[in-house]
Amino acid sequence: MLRGSVPVRAWTRTASSAVPRAAAPASAPARAAPSAAAPPRAAAPKNDDAPAPQEEPPAPEIDWRNGFEGIGLRPFPQEAARVLVQPLEKDDVEIKPDGLLYLPEIKYRRILNRAFGPGGWGLVPRGDLEVGQGIVSRDWALVCMGRFVSTAKGEQEFFRPSGVSTASEGAKSNALMRCCKDLGIASELWDPRFIRQFKAKHCVEVWAAGTDGKKKKLWRRKDDAPLEYPYKESGVVSR
Repeated sequence: MLRGSVPVRAWTRTASSAVPRAAAPASAPARAAPSAAAPPRAAAPKNDDAPAPQEEPPAPEIDWRNGFEGIGLRPFPQEAARVLVQPLEKDDVEIKPDGLLYLPEIKYRRILNRAFGPGGWGLVPRGDLEVGQGIVSRDWALVCMGRFVSTAKGEQEFFRPSGVSTASEGAKSNALMRCCKDLGIASELWDPRFIRQFKAKHCVEVWAAGTDGKKKKLWRRKDDAPLEYPYKESGVVSR
């Protein structure tokens, strides 16, 4: 072949025939090695039709000064009910000198705490404090587990103008005891048969003189000490 005319073509021979193959140019660039780093993943398309997460609606505000939300809606849990209607222990019952049986106010609170837990109940004022001649009163509502239970007027006497604030607390306690009747707490104290039997078994009627020197019949528990000031006990009333 003459130099500078037709490009030289290389021939390779196989087992069957000779197949022409073009020679690779000496100046052909080497093939680039693939990159080890993976290409960035495309972001998932945003679905504008997907529902947004729902937030819980805030609890509705209740005007307990006027409302009766949840009254009679359903029974309280049985664990709470057993505590509320549990019979009174004889050592918890007290008697006033005039013969009235009562359960101390703090024991009502303890029963409510055992039944509903501290913070599971509360008293809400239903009106303004009324101050009369030597007595204060106010309406209160008992709310347990977010439900209205009962309302009652609490009263308390006072003897000095400086005692109004203390008397207002006494009126609140008085209202609590009255409201607790609707939960069955200490219901025995309104049962005439229980009252007669308890006084006959655990109480005694005595003679006592007041600061005016006049004797009168008064009551106390048999296991209590003789009446103290302003009374002076002089003996047991004979039957």
